[in-house]
Amino acid sequence: METTLQLTVDCADPQRMVAFWSEALGYVPEPPPRGHATWRAYWTAQGVLEEELPEGAGDCPESIVDPAGRGPRVWFQQVPEAKAGKNRIHFDLGVGGGRDVPLETRMRRVDAAVERLVGAGAAVVQVVDEPGGGRYAVGMRDPEGNEFDVF
Repeated sequence: METTLQLTVDCADPQRMVAFWSEALGYVPEPPPRGHATWRAYWTAQGVLEEELPEGAGDCPESIVDPAGRGPRVWFQQVPEAKAGKNRIHFDLGVGGGRDVPLETRMRRVDAAVERLVGAGAAVVQVVDEPGGGRYAVGMRDPEGNEFDVF
């Protein structure tokens, strides 16, 4: 039996998270299954009761997919409660190119990605700059406060 991987992120505003993480990961909003105008139409056709769906759920895509088909699907599940503490799991965005790339080049790449993500709604939390150890990374938060790193 094949195992597939989906990451599920609890959130208050799935559409905002879809827009942000599509930009961050280079993913695209997942279209509803063929023959259905929306995910909500698909879910109700599958027997999900209307009272089980929050207002607006499934009217717009709430998941993103890797257009190349390599990465996992990410679903942003609307929940009523706010984020309560530190994430136990988080995204690491490796944009620098790895240790074989000169540190100055990696730093420019990371800084460019950080600037783009701040423009999309993220916030910088911490910069780790250890030139002696060849390490440069930026800790960030997405629009709902979930931590992630760019290195």
